[in-house]
Amino acid sequence: MGTKTIIEGKAIKFGDNIDTDVIFPGKYLVLTDPREIGKHALEGIDPGFSGKAKEGVVLVAGDNFGCGSSREHAPLALKYSGVRCVIAKSFARIFYRNSINVGLAPIECVNAHSKIQDGDRINIDVESGDVVDLTKGFELKATPLPDFIVRLLLEGGLVPYLKSQIGSERKT
Repeated sequence: MGTKTIIEGKAIKFGDNIDTDVIFPGKYLVLTDPREIGKHALEGIDPGFSGKAKEGVVLVAGDNFGCGSSREHAPLALKYSGVRCVIAKSFARIFYRNSINVGLAPIECVNAHSKIQDGDRINIDVESGDVVDLTKGFELKATPLPDFIVRLLLEGGLVPYLKSQIGSERKT
């Protein structure tokens, strides 16, 4: 794409099989304001999470992150809590797609969870897949995101991307 798309933030770690009901509890599904939704991200396993995430964090997780229901609220809650991206060993496919749809970068990196520690400062180049632990000074390789997904993320997700495309077609 020509320019580097870099995401940086402090790591907050979670384990394997973090499901969508833990990411965003079902009792809050009545909420519609994304900022209100973000206040309840991961509160079931870390009641202070939204306070920690405000400054912008990188979530580091193990296998099967986002398993469970297909609720789009889960990646939306993470994004609006301050999560800049999620790096996991693997993702549930529907969560992966929903993350892209709402503009939250899902980064697959098999070694991230075992190497990165809570509180480490992380730098991710989503196009090359380079993950640098700035705190400890090592580099990992993640699966790079394809250009079309990077474009969706840069626009803020699928709907803003489509609106920009429709707007540019009307101008020509």
